[in-house]
Amino acid sequence: MPKRAKKAEEGSADGGNNNRTETAVKKAKKAKEPEQPILYEDPPDKMTSKDGRAANMKITSWNVDGLRAWVKKNGIGWVRQEAPDVICLQETKCAERALPKEITSLPEYPHKYWAGSEDKEGYSGVSMLCKTEPLSVTYGIGKDEHDKEGRVITAEFPSFFLVTAYVPNAGRGLVRLEYRKTWDVDFRAYLCNLDQRKPLVLCGDLNVAHQEIDLKNPKGNRKNAGFTPEEREGFSQLLATGFTDTFRELYPEQTNAYTFWTYMMNARAKNVGWRLDYFLLSAALLPGLCDSKIRSTAMGSDHCPITLYLAV
Repeated sequence: MPKRAKKAEEGSADGGNNNRTETAVKKAKKAKEPEQPILYEDPPDKMTSKDGRAANMKITSWNVDGLRAWVKKNGIGWVRQEAPDVICLQETKCAERALPKEITSLPEYPHKYWAGSEDKEGYSGVSMLCKTEPLSVTYGIGKDEHDKEGRVITAEFPSFFLVTAYVPNAGRGLVRLEYRKTWDVDFRAYLCNLDQRKPLVLCGDLNVAHQEIDLKNPKGNRKNAGFTPEEREGFSQLLATGFTDTFRELYPEQTNAYTFWTYMMNARAKNVGWRLDYFLLSAALLPGLCDSKIRSTAMGSDHCPITLYLAV
């Protein structure tokens, strides 16, 4: 073989090896790349109930993880855009005397109600802001051991009660799990008593992911607050008394739908989350259910807001 041809053949062979090497490297790099997160996409709002009625009540619930910080992050701007009839906020962490004027003077919601912790400054707290005045408003569930933490507001409207709640967390190391179990029993009794008088909507941070579909990593969280067998059973018992988880009623198989993401480890961008925020309905209100939304793109807290459309 002439030298020139031999060199050309060797060059071709070398080039082939180089191509194969580059391909192998690219494949290895591709294999090491993390999977793209599967984000939840909120479908278009359904404005009609199964029995054909148009939605005439819109309620939004949001754990704001500190009201003053949430205001600075333009939470009020999002509320104005969403424009619910009632906005319920949890974990406000703000005494009534320290409320920012941006929210106390909010003209769209002239009827505002606040509950805070009696013992700990900057702890717990819920609020309810209404466009129309309720018939009556009460605070707590009638038991001092629970009510001193400012976790529940109940508003009575002509055809239903609206209850917003920030359910106590079992805590790191489950230090409050026994207290949480007591809370679940007492809160369930409170709701059942209300339901005997008038059907109700319950909304808020209920601090439990009910089923494995309701959090990203169920196997690794069975002994952690929010996913213990005791907390999940407490929620199951609440549903068994006649209340319905509206999101799962409408979207029983929907995965990757979460309302809370820890600030650590870039969890929200990866959609490694939990569904802790709920709208529950009494059986009498279920025919009027139009839609139950998770507004996962709304920022301003480690939770996102949820919205209910109801025909009442």
